[in-house]
Amino acid sequence: MPKSPAPLYEQIRQLIVAGLAAGEWRPGDALPSEAALAERFHASPGTVRRALDELSAEHVVERRQGRGTFVATHTAPRDAYRFLRLVADDGATGFTRELLHCRRARATAETARALQLRTAEPVIEIRRLLLRRGRAVVLDDLWLPQRHFEGLSVAVINAYAGTLYALFEERYQVHMVRAEEKLRAVSAGAEAAELLGVPDGAPLLSVERVAYTYGDRAVELRRGLYHTQADHYLNELN
Repeated sequence: MPKSPAPLYEQIRQLIVAGLAAGEWRPGDALPSEAALAERFHASPGTVRRALDELSAEHVVERRQGRGTFVATHTAPRDAYRFLRLVADDGATGFTRELLHCRRARATAETARALQLRTAEPVIEIRRLLLRRGRAVVLDDLWLPQRHFEGLSVAVINAYAGTLYALFEERYQVHMVRAEEKLRAVSAGAEAAELLGVPDGAPLLSVERVAYTYGDRAVELRRGLYHTQADHYLNELN
């Protein structure tokens, strides 16, 4: 282990993340045992366990009782909508999706700043609706750095049965590990009102998200307008 002012468990956490970023372990893969990692990093099993506990708390890995530690994946059904906190008041789950467009664009100054790009750098712009029981509840606009998602198109998205994050993970090896969100109340403009089936000026929840992959690289800017007449935003605080 190299000398560092950080605690040993934090150094190990960083080394595991570096291995994930390098593709040593893919989403869904089992990590080596705590004993094997302890031998690899010349540390005690307890120190490795604390590093893995930190990564588990960050949802980078998943502990499975009696089976070991696995790299978190958005393809798992229970994690399919991990970053989407909109919950139906009546307990209904899942969404259907309607893709409105997927096209090439140039990053605006604001988009470039959020994604750590140069202004006018190529991005992919996606607009879609999320529907529950045929009722539109989310209007999503996404911007992705094109260099990480070459070939992404309407056909590719429509041919994939899972979520966008699962598609990004499986086809492009881009795994979203954390996100930052900003929420505010807004009024529906004419275009959003038509797409969501609400009156002009209806109250909506605006959710702006920047999602990051390993190494804290921003790889998605998303702006969602949520119609919360029959849904609510749920955030669990631990």
